[in-house]
Amino acid sequence: MSHPLEKLIVEIQALERSVADKIHGSSGEPTDERQHQNVVFDADLRRRHRVFAKSLWRYMLDSTVMTVLTAPVIYALLIPVSMLDLFVTVYQWVCFPVYRIPAVCRHEYVVIDRHQLAYLNAIEKLNCVYCGYANGVLAYAREIASRTEQYWCPIKHARRVKGCHTRQCLFCRFGDAEGYRHELDRIRKRFTDLQ
Repeated sequence: MSHPLEKLIVEIQALERSVADKIHGSSGEPTDERQHQNVVFDADLRRRHRVFAKSLWRYMLDSTVMTVLTAPVIYALLIPVSMLDLFVTVYQWVCFPVYRIPAVCRHEYVVIDRHQLAYLNAIEKLNCVYCGYANGVLAYAREIASRTEQYWCPIKHARRVKGCHTRQCLFCRFGDAEGYRHELDRIRKRFTDLQ
């Protein structure tokens, strides 16, 4: 039996791909040559980019005192984010094969590439590495958690949840005991959209 929202899920996935294509494709940006996972700009473009780089000295002078004082608090999050990265990775390596849950590809979520831009100074590059890593790990962990939830507790919440993951539309309605018991095995195996 097909899920009632199957068509809508397919449409949402197509729209997400379309948005990603538009963001990364037709922005009018100069072309670059992608080699493996690195982006290589030609020498002329790099030279033009360097013109827009702000010197470290100017960057520090333009920063507010509060920006400088809060930086250690921001960067302290690297400790729990790194631990989350380690723990969810080990978790999925150990548990997902047991339950036949498809593994989440970390490199699809943790993308660190903006530090290669010549118009960023060293601090801006470090900030971009931090943001790419932290946001990537959180998205990676969320996907691991959503697949876990699909296996162990595929029941929608009674209340609307802001920012819920897309796998929730596969879940049983809150309070639908019969549907839950009838559909649980099918929902646990429904990862065909990931292939």
